[in-house]
Amino acid sequence: MRAYIFDVDGTLTPSRALIDPNFHDWFVNFATLNAVYLVTGSDYEKTLEQVGERICSIVKRCYNCSGNSVWENGKEVYHNDFELTENQDMWLRAQLKLSKFPLRTGNHLELRPGLLNFSVIGRNADDEQRAEYVEWDKLTFERERIAGKFNFCFSHARAQVAGETGLDIVYAGQDKGQILKDFKEVPVSFYGDKMEEGGNDYSLKYAITKRDNEGDMLHPVTDWKHTWELLKEEGQ
Repeated sequence: MRAYIFDVDGTLTPSRALIDPNFHDWFVNFATLNAVYLVTGSDYEKTLEQVGERICSIVKRCYNCSGNSVWENGKEVYHNDFELTENQDMWLRAQLKLSKFPLRTGNHLELRPGLLNFSVIGRNADDEQRAEYVEWDKLTFERERIAGKFNFCFSHARAQVAGETGLDIVYAGQDKGQILKDFKEVPVSFYGDKMEEGGNDYSLKYAITKRDNEGDMLHPVTDWKHTWELLKEEGQ
């Protein structure tokens, strides 16, 4: 049986927002008929908030925190830890001071199972403030530049562009690509909006491409509407 793997933010929902009610009902039916898995940089509580208890209970697994916190039927079955070094902490806080974006809202370094989320504007930003940073980042490529510098300075951890305003920092090898070990003999279809190099879906895309399984399929998407369109076009 084919496994359908979906990112959440920007793929099934708007970034950090709730799933569209009509898409929710359609997706519940899809997940009932197919083997569906979620993989996201967010923790389980945020995924539950975004897609709802019904979807979280129907899918086979939720791979949260880039696969470092794995959930089945509302229970965590696997967990990795992440510890930020003092040098990394100082380096990231220096980037907060160096950034020319004028707004800071707080909660800039958020530790999750297996990863750290870093955001210049901060996780406390409201929708309007987030939109302001998104436009800034499109013009300046700030997150991409910070990730590149981090990866140059530190070898055992990797920074990846995640969501609309942040970076996910994980130990090397503990990114989304790690979940493919659970699908060794299974063809997969992966849907994600950050498959470009440097995005937090890239590692899973790369792992899928590298294993060269004839049945595997990759679906880069622009938003949840694009995901829905692709699924309906494929007759799912």
